[in-house]
Amino acid sequence: MCRLTAYLGPEIALERIIVTPSHSLLEQSQAATEAKLATNGDGFGIAWYNDDPIPGLYRDVLPAWSDGNLPNLCRMVKSHLFLAHVRASTVGEVTRVNCHPFTSRHWSFAHNGQIAEFAKIRRALENLLPDTLYELRRGTTDSELFFLLCLANGLESDPLTAIQKTLETIRAAQPKTNKPNRLACVLTDGASVYGFRHSSDHASPTLYLSGPLASGGTALASEPLDDDPSNWTPLQENELICLSQNGVARHTLH
Repeated sequence: MCRLTAYLGPEIALERIIVTPSHSLLEQSQAATEAKLATNGDGFGIAWYNDDPIPGLYRDVLPAWSDGNLPNLCRMVKSHLFLAHVRASTVGEVTRVNCHPFTSRHWSFAHNGQIAEFAKIRRALENLLPDTLYELRRGTTDSELFFLLCLANGLESDPLTAIQKTLETIRAAQPKTNKPNRLACVLTDGASVYGFRHSSDHASPTLYLSGPLASGGTALASEPLDDDPSNWTPLQENELICLSQNGVARHTLH
């Protein structure tokens, strides 16, 4: 299982989420506590926003703890909204194009989990993409394909409906199986941040919502980033939340 985080709020250095907390995403890359594997060393990535609506993107196949550039990058780059991810691969080779986040125009997306029987349904799902989105596909992961399907299903205009429709499309394509779909995702259009958990066996990967951080912002994370559990609330199964300047909105997926 991968680990991921997102931040929305006043501009801060990336290191204040990714590097310096006691259980930062960098720490989770070596010592995750709520995943099957403690290490997530199959690459990492960051997507961040500033005045340009198109996010910056930095990804590599190195384990996050092995990239000496990462702490300096996170110390110097500041942003009011960013996503970050450390990968433990389940589908797709360890290549840069398979590292999260995935981006398209002003959208970025990161995923933890798996789509059941993906090898059997991959071609059918790819056939549902319009040519303009199929041409954007660079890697081989179920994660990237899920993101592109969301875009095909109207993510730009109605994120909740697009995500719900994509989940339904995947379920309809799958053969009868006891293998579960398990997803925890974060995505953003550069203004709002969406996070959700979904599974077919009530065992989706963890995702937590922070209370107010010292910066005044809010974070989503696979695991709490600090040692204060009272400041972190787990999302429920099939819960989708939207973080924006107006606060937190909650929805239910089916």
